[in-house]
Amino acid sequence: MSKGTTIKEALAQWEQKAGEKAAEAEEIKLLCQIPSIEKMDASLSTLTNCKKLSLSTNAIEKITNLNGLKSLKILSLGRNNIKSFSGLEPVGDTLEELWISYNLIEKMKGIGVLKKLQVLFMSNNLVKDWSEVQKLSELPCLVDLNMVNNPIEDKHSADNTWRDELEKRLVKLKKLDGVPIVRQDDEDEG
Repeated sequence: MSKGTTIKEALAQWEQKAGEKAAEAEEIKLLCQIPSIEKMDASLSTLTNCKKLSLSTNAIEKITNLNGLKSLKILSLGRNNIKSFSGLEPVGDTLEELWISYNLIEKMKGIGVLKKLQVLFMSNNLVKDWSEVQKLSELPCLVDLNMVNNPIEDKHSADNTWRDELEKRLVKLKKLDGVPIVRQDDEDEG
């Protein structure tokens, strides 16, 4: 089995291509590395100015080493092998958008640290229980959620209860699975 690309190597390649220092950049894209990135290593801590970090379409299994990313607002980790939200604590006060679709997430433990999270795209994961979805109510700013093709969404969309159930549980939500939510009280105001 070949060794994966390290973050350090990917950043060096990015700097060469972009013609700027990664430590000064506001947006870094390290997607589709060949060979794939397997670990979020300590080199990430140098990205102190980074506001948007894209690590999609790799082979990352764990979220780690986000300590130095003090400016991070958008984290894209779609199409990896991530199984949990643990490791997000260092960006809990800054992260506004988390794109983590096409992973292996079944449990929502650890999501509650993201106090400024507004957008959560997590379609095509493995969430199957309402008790896990309920943990999203710990996110005071969440307004846009995509959970298409999770077992819970598949099951409840089939019997037409998904939207109603989620709207009851997450009352601040404004958009679900790409479709705006119109509540009765919104119609009364307009």
